[in-house]
Amino acid sequence: MQVADAAGSGTRTTRSAQRVLVAADKFKGSLTAVEVAGRVTAGLRRVVPDLEVEALPVADGGDGTVAAAVAAGFERREVRVAGPLGDEVTAAYALRGDTAVVEMAEASGLQRLPAGVFAPLTASTYGSGELLRAALDAGARSIVFGVGGSATTDGGAGMLSALGARFVRADGEPVAPGGGGLAELASADLSGLDPRLSSVEFVLASDVDNPLTGPKGAPAVYGPQKGASPKDVETLDAALAHFVKVLEGTVGAKAAGCAAAPGAGAAGGIGFGALLLGAGFRPGIEVMLDVLGFAPALERADLVITGEGSLDEQTLHGKAPAGVAAAARAAGKEVVAVCGRLALPPEVLGRAGIRRAYALTDLEPDVARCIAEAGPILERTAERIARDFLA
Repeated sequence: MQVADAAGSGTRTTRSAQRVLVAADKFKGSLTAVEVAGRVTAGLRRVVPDLEVEALPVADGGDGTVAAAVAAGFERREVRVAGPLGDEVTAAYALRGDTAVVEMAEASGLQRLPAGVFAPLTASTYGSGELLRAALDAGARSIVFGVGGSATTDGGAGMLSALGARFVRADGEPVAPGGGGLAELASADLSGLDPRLSSVEFVLASDVDNPLTGPKGAPAVYGPQKGASPKDVETLDAALAHFVKVLEGTVGAKAAGCAAAPGAGAAGGIGFGALLLGAGFRPGIEVMLDVLGFAPALERADLVITGEGSLDEQTLHGKAPAGVAAAARAAGKEVVAVCGRLALPPEVLGRAGIRRAYALTDLEPDVARCIAEAGPILERTAERIARDFLA
């Protein structure tokens, strides 16, 4: 059959695929990654009933990471921890053998705030530290720490506190929760950190490579989306810089080195706290593809379908579809993408390794209806893919 190149350079014949791998991320606000895989599978089989489809929901370290791990065979573990405002919430992590996948957004994400409520100066990552401790208690020897979607900008101070660190004011009292409280930090004591951390393989998985502070730091770049005003951004940036300065008195030049390292600014600076603990930084999608067993699934596939809610410039910078497409292209596999909204031209998709992208808005231009009826529209979109590539 004849289909158009992503680069628009003409047509070429494509053989019918025998096995399809659906490795897509969530459509944020509409469908989880698991639901995306289910809807795509249903649409494909409506056209090719006996088609072999393997579903491997993916995530890039942000919200949805635990769900992707569970879909890949990890056990879901739940624990009561502190939410970003200090109230108790039920958060989950994933465990398989001695490997744990911990998602900071489960405890400290924007999703844990009441609708319309932001707390840029006071939201804390304490619950994320409690999640890490729960994974250690469960026997984890390798921890993938997915960070993203945070409600916090505290440089990981709350997380470190939950793991045994002490951060106090001049009067000896603990600093207030959140990044704002770090302005009053007088001394830091890391001697009480959980000793098990030193013997664990700890990976910081993120699609963000920002430093902790400065014009490209966590407060300046991501603070506004967490409700921070321009004044709040200045306050938080100064407080985090002060945090680093105090920590230099405790751990030496390592503090400044970690603050400037790629990933330090991830999830409101929790990346900085993880790097202080000895975590190694890796792009989130690369880590998750390894953990989820993507390579053997890719080997079995003839066609790969990836995607996320919006395919745009951000997609190209470490998001799940770009990671899936890059790995598939390296393996010589053809890739198509599904999305709610498409904001990339064909030539850019082609350079990213995506042969063609199918947007829900092609079938339903009303964005509100697209979001509300994403599942059925995605099934119809998958039918189009089946007719174009499989029938």
